[in-house]
Amino acid sequence: MSYFNQKETDNRIGKVRETLREKSLDAALIYYDELNIANGWYLTGWCPQFEKGAVLLPADGDPLLLGGPESEPFAKMSSAIRDTRNFTVFMVPDEEYPNATIIDFEKLYEELSSKGISLKRIGIVGTMVIPHAVYTQFAAGFEDVEMVDITDEYEALRAHKSEWEQENVKKAVRLSYQAYLAMKELVKPGVYEHEIAAAGEYECRKNGANSFAYTTIVGSGERSDAVVPTAINKELKDGEWVMLGIAPRVNGYAGTFGETVPVSGEYTEEQKWAVNVLRRVLRATKAMLKPGVSGKEIDVPGRKIFEEEGLLPYLVCPFAHTIGLMEAEAPFYGPNSEDVLEPGMTVCVDISFFGHPTLHGARIETGYLITEDGCEPMCPELDAMFAEDIK
Repeated sequence: MSYFNQKETDNRIGKVRETLREKSLDAALIYYDELNIANGWYLTGWCPQFEKGAVLLPADGDPLLLGGPESEPFAKMSSAIRDTRNFTVFMVPDEEYPNATIIDFEKLYEELSSKGISLKRIGIVGTMVIPHAVYTQFAAGFEDVEMVDITDEYEALRAHKSEWEQENVKKAVRLSYQAYLAMKELVKPGVYEHEIAAAGEYECRKNGANSFAYTTIVGSGERSDAVVPTAINKELKDGEWVMLGIAPRVNGYAGTFGETVPVSGEYTEEQKWAVNVLRRVLRATKAMLKPGVSGKEIDVPGRKIFEEEGLLPYLVCPFAHTIGLMEAEAPFYGPNSEDVLEPGMTVCVDISFFGHPTLHGARIETGYLITEDGCEPMCPELDAMFAEDIK
């Protein structure tokens, strides 16, 4: 079994090649690694361990998977693209594989030229994250080839989710809710943050999650101020609250939830006030999720509530972002964003504040599918929970 869908892969390769033709490009080089997984996964349904890599997709001709020899057998079993070439620059530094065939980019250029593949202009995807050594060695091997950054055009393809992608995001969001229930059950004085994270991760893994899009968030007391605090060996204490979040992936697609719950089982009056403000902002932001609405429009109602309630100085993150192969990915619908919502997009409403002198930080979050005339919740239970204030 693999995580890719061959029909989806074929359609995606076709769309990338349309972009290449529109820009008079001969190929695309798509960089990825374990942290920057999404662009490579989009075409392969796969990511290496330890090593880095790239997909080389000619406008005409078979795609190649460029990487290192340790991941090569894994790729041939699980990647949608299985024609591999190995390069030192993608390998673990100083690691040796005496029986592996390892070439350089000049050799690759010669191979492609011998097959009649003309390479004069190549589109590069991942220019913000591609290592200097990878870029310079590739440029040296393809000496007379013009490099063109097409990261934005490529990632725009990922923003529009097919029905198969939508279903995977929905499943992942639902799985995150199951994890939330397991995590919340453990919240009490004397429990350690890492125990709560383990309960959520176990729930996700046993129900089919293939990985996680971020390290599980469990931040109690002052640690809720850390925006994305990963669970550590801190003991929960009475009177604190704890911020929770998890992002399981299903077939590579992420889901998530965010919630902040009292360690004692009951919110203090100040905590209750703050959580209800967050819920009001979530509902106001949700009401803006309609096709044609821009980020700077989405931001207005929630920002107004934050200002009225005195929380604006503690606003760190915008209220909405898309979710897909990454838990948060472009477009981001912030206060200066001209990007607009379109049917088929999967969007998270993510409401939070950090740095408060007594409350520290808090977050609530859930996901929605943009429809032709509005949005529908990907987790009806969380949507219903956030639809009401805490009494």
